[in-house]
Amino acid sequence: MSKSYQPPYTITATIIRLISEISERLGRLAMQEDDNNLRLRRINRIRTIQGSLAIEGNTLSEAQITAILDGKRVMAPPKQIQEARNAIKAYDQFASWQPTNEKQLLQAHQLLMAGLIDDAGRYRNGNVGVMNGEAVVHMAPPANRVKKLMGDLLGWLAVSDQHPLITISVFHYEFEFIHPFADGNGRMGRLWQTLILSQWNPLLAQLPVESMVHEHQNQYYQAINLSTQTTDSAPFIEFMLGVILATIESCAGGSPQVEPQVTPQVEALLNALGNELKPLSANQLQVMLSLKDRKSFRERYLKPALVSGLIEMTIAAKPNSRLQQYRLTEQGRKLLA
Repeated sequence: MSKSYQPPYTITATIIRLISEISERLGRLAMQEDDNNLRLRRINRIRTIQGSLAIEGNTLSEAQITAILDGKRVMAPPKQIQEARNAIKAYDQFASWQPTNEKQLLQAHQLLMAGLIDDAGRYRNGNVGVMNGEAVVHMAPPANRVKKLMGDLLGWLAVSDQHPLITISVFHYEFEFIHPFADGNGRMGRLWQTLILSQWNPLLAQLPVESMVHEHQNQYYQAINLSTQTTDSAPFIEFMLGVILATIESCAGGSPQVEPQVTPQVEALLNALGNELKPLSANQLQVMLSLKDRKSFRERYLKPALVSGLIEMTIAAKPNSRLQQYRLTEQGRKLLA
């Protein structure tokens, strides 16, 4: 491990606020926790597995995964059934793993991908890209760098003195950036995040964070994309903390929505886009808002709106394209209305 290795991220006011709110909500939820409520834990575990697999295109329902868990026959594509069985085995064993142990991480991948790919449990030996539908949103580092990059990341995880919620989110983003396996990187990243979360606060092992990520899948990929574009995982940290907070609130009987970050600057940007019938470039938006500082525009207007899923890129596969433009998402249009 490189002793000087430090993932690039900044701590924003939004991150600090979300950490405070998560800690407060966890305290309240702990007071409501019933150690004998095994049924609710089982339901949440099924939701976790279903949500994580659904992000990867698995169409099994919670009822079907429950049936597989109970050893019942399910009419579904064999591959999807295998994915569910693998995930059930992995989540049953993950409490015995240590997040910084590379050997155990490879064992976890072996469990998750057994019978699905030939090199389950081994780092990839070819180049891969991160897909969102048909679009390539990120090209991962070359295969010959994966071993060192993972060593650096696990080493940093072992010594990080940052708040655990920040450490968890940074690790998740960096893992997806490296994309160490030929397949199964998304579900492995979410599994390992749940493992790290549970070791910070055992209550979080019982909450279906993956299910909430699935509900906000486009924002998930957009946050990864934007963090890569800016070489700073702060957008992903903000998104993931928002998801964790929303999951806690949903389990406590509150609103399960990931809160959009609507500052006056973001509101002005949304209004500018809402007044036009076609997408606009960053330069056009900056002129419309009478802003001269390009960095300030991107940091205070464009980036928060993208992270919140209120606007989207027209060329998501090429974030730095000179033809890049921006438009309102459905969520952005609803907020404006």
